[in-house]
Amino acid sequence: MFFPCPAAPTQGGEMDNLSSLQNPRVKQLVHLRERRAREESQLFLIEGYRELLRAADAGWKIDSLFICPSLFLGSNEEPLIQRIAASGARTITCTEQVFRKVSYRDRPDGLLAIAPQRHLKLQNIENIKNPLFIIAEAIEKPGNLGTILRSADAVKADGVIVCDRCTDIFNPNVVRASVGTLFTIPVIEAEGKETLEWLKKQGITILAATPAAKEEFTRVDMRVPLAIAVGTEQLGLSKLWMEEASLQVRIPMLGVADSLNVAMATTLLMYEALRQRLSEREIR
Repeated sequence: MFFPCPAAPTQGGEMDNLSSLQNPRVKQLVHLRERRAREESQLFLIEGYRELLRAADAGWKIDSLFICPSLFLGSNEEPLIQRIAASGARTITCTEQVFRKVSYRDRPDGLLAIAPQRHLKLQNIENIKNPLFIIAEAIEKPGNLGTILRSADAVKADGVIVCDRCTDIFNPNVVRASVGTLFTIPVIEAEGKETLEWLKKQGITILAATPAAKEEFTRVDMRVPLAIAVGTEQLGLSKLWMEEASLQVRIPMLGVADSLNVAMATTLLMYEALRQRLSEREIR
């Protein structure tokens, strides 16, 4: 059962207190850990100072902010709270018992918010000169998807296109693993075939990593308009993407393991693309 979010005030933030574990707001926060509740309500949770700071910097709307001052880690929280409240969010002060109940972290820092979801499609992507995109096909583990977002932000990729998604991009562990970069980089949701057609239309080269490839990933040209495609943790990219990839590369593996974690492999590929592009700028 979903409990609707209290309406945000029209001017300034309102301060409420939450001390009972039986309060419907507590039940709402706990329910929002579940995918079904998030999809039905189109709301999700943002927990943690860094995550909320990046959401605020990105202009992401916050409906309700739950705080527990006894769990704060420093003195930076108050300016952020005032900033979010000034944007119209309702602020609710919680007892430590309540906050630990609603938090999904082992060591909560006293800040948790409810926010509306945003969904971007391929048509929302603006024309970009020499773009670098990441295609994440059917990534199953929220932590891996969040780490891919974090690395994509680090290299200033132009977007992460989540194809045929298995995990919910608004899963609390995606938000956490991304350290708030979910709010700083465009995350597009699309079907695989639709994305392939769009990439071809835009003249973007598709690069796929596979242990069977002959070329090492440092020996191909990544300075062109590029989409780095990565697949499921267990099986890798689907046949659809492998057949359509213009470039296939491998990452050298000298030990007994035959592959890297998908987030780690994606990070290596992205940084190689960044290295090549930076080198080209230096030459120019």
